[in-house]
Amino acid sequence: MPYVFIHGLGQTASSWNETIKYMKIDNMSFCPDLFGMLKDKEFNYQNLYQGFTEYCSQFSEPVHICGLSLGGILALQYAVEYKSEVKSLVLIGTQYTMPKNLISFQNLIFRFMPEFMFKKIGAGKKDLINLSDSMKKLDFSSRLKNINCPVMVICGKRDNANKKASISLSKIISRAEFSSIEKSGHEVNLQAPKRLAEVLNSFYDKIF
Repeated sequence: MPYVFIHGLGQTASSWNETIKYMKIDNMSFCPDLFGMLKDKEFNYQNLYQGFTEYCSQFSEPVHICGLSLGGILALQYAVEYKSEVKSLVLIGTQYTMPKNLISFQNLIFRFMPEFMFKKIGAGKKDLINLSDSMKKLDFSSRLKNINCPVMVICGKRDNANKKASISLSKIISRAEFSSIEKSGHEVNLQAPKRLAEVLNSFYDKIF
């Protein structure tokens, strides 16, 4: 059964390499390049989500989906709208109602960063600002109870911006549990890959 790992806004598909190295899923892991899905398209959330759903349609059986931040938001919406296609769901540092002030602050930081820092992830500064702005009205709070697969909600212990939302998610979704990763901030897959892999392995072992 396929395992799909979705990276965050400032990451690339390779951001999952170290975590997957410690996992017990053989050759069934898939790490899509999110921004590659937006080639020749306007950088906005709707186009990105459409590209993600098209990517998932290639699989002939339900998938295990694990997403961080932006990847978690995509995974969350997909699980709400295609619940029969999702075997399990892992949400890392994920918001379910977009914090508009946090997005605006993030975009302010982006504006002061040099352009070359964005090119390495396959997107320009303006692209990521437009993408972030297009997410401000997202709100999945009324549909979270539609999710009926096993769910693991994860947050880095130092990820103060997303901790409250993560704990709330784990309480609202009926089959969810919560895990806090020590000595990690938001990018758990980069800052604590081995510990993250241990949590994921334990979660997936319980499903089978």
